[in-house]
Amino acid sequence: MLLKSLTTMRVGGEARSLLEPADRDALIEAALEAWGSGDDWLVLGGGSNLVIGDDGFDGTVIRVVTTGISREAAPEGVVRIRVQAGEPWDNLVARTVGWGWSGLEALSGIPGSTGAAPVQNIGAYGQELSDTLVAVEWLDYLTGDIDWIPAEQFGLGYRTSIVKEGRQGLVLAVELELTESPSSVVAYDQLATALGVSVGDSVALAHVRASVLRLRASKGMVLAASDPDSVSCGSFFTNPLVGENFARTLPADTPQWPVEPEPANVVVPLGEQPAVPPQRSDHRVKLSAAWLIERAGISKGFSLPGSRAAISSKHTLAIVNRGDATAAEIAELARFVQTRVFSEFGVRLQPEPNLVGVTL
Repeated sequence: MLLKSLTTMRVGGEARSLLEPADRDALIEAALEAWGSGDDWLVLGGGSNLVIGDDGFDGTVIRVVTTGISREAAPEGVVRIRVQAGEPWDNLVARTVGWGWSGLEALSGIPGSTGAAPVQNIGAYGQELSDTLVAVEWLDYLTGDIDWIPAEQFGLGYRTSIVKEGRQGLVLAVELELTESPSSVVAYDQLATALGVSVGDSVALAHVRASVLRLRASKGMVLAASDPDSVSCGSFFTNPLVGENFARTLPADTPQWPVEPEPANVVVPLGEQPAVPPQRSDHRVKLSAAWLIERAGISKGFSLPGSRAAISSKHTLAIVNRGDATAAEIAELARFVQTRVFSEFGVRLQPEPNLVGVTL
C-alpha cells in the first residue's frame, strides 16, 4: 500500500509490510514480533505529523487503530480518563467537551491520534497536553516491558518528549486528568479576541471549541476536503528557541516571548549585607517562525517554479501539497525556507513533523 494514502500530506511510497492490529493485545503482539525480526519498523497513527519519502519504507509499518475511552476512579470534581492510542484526537476533544469536562477544548481540531499527542506534547491557544497528562502506557522496545510512565518522567517540553529524544517504543494508551466544569478559562490573546472576552475570563466549553475550530480553519489547519490548504502536516516548523543575547541582535520588531522567568526580587532588611546576586544566565526566548518566514520574503501561497508544493495561502508555517506533489518537492521547499530565514536572521528553523526517508 502507498503510505501517501495514510498521511495528511499525501506523500510517501510503499511499505514493505503494513500491520493494523485490531485490539490492544494484537497491537502488543505485532510490535514485539516486528521488533524481534530485526527489520526496520515504523509506528503510524493518524499520519498528520509525518512526511514519508517517495521510496516508501522498507520495513514493517505498524498502524495504531485501537480506540476507546474509559473513566477511571478519581476524587470528586476530577475526571480521570484512559484513552487508547488509536483514538482520533479531535473525537476525544469533542466528546470531553460534550460531557462537560474541561482541559482539552483549546486543542480542538488538531488532527492525528491520541497516542501521538504526548510524543510532541501538542499544544495550542494556551493549552498543552502536559497540563492534563497523568501517565503514558508504554511498550518498551529494548525490554518488551509494559509500564505506566508518569507525565513528569516523559520529558515533556515545547514539542518534545523522551520519544523525540530517542526513547524507542510504542504508546498504548494515555491517562488524562480533566475537570468537571461547563466552562474554560481563556489563556491566549488571539482566542480571547476571537471570543470577544479578556484573557482570564471563563467561557462555555462549546464556545471555546467552536472558536478554536474557526481559527484553525482560517489557517487551513482543520482537515477538510474542500480546503486545499489543509493537505499538509500542519505547522512545518517549530517556533525557534534562542538565547536572550542573540535575540537582542534581531530587528526591534521581532516578536519574542521569554520562556524562562526572571529571577525573583529579594528583599533585604535594612542594615543587612545583601548577598552577591547570581550571575545572569542567557535565558531562552521563543521567536515566531511565521514572522521570520514572512520577513525573509516568503509570502503565503509561494512555490518554487514547477513545484507542486507550496506555502499555504492562509498560513506561512504550513507547507501544502497542491496536488500530486512528491516528498522531494516538499523537502525542496522546506530547505528553501530554511535557507532564506538563516540568510536573513541567522536562525535555522527546525522541522516539526517526523521525517522518514526525507532529509532537510
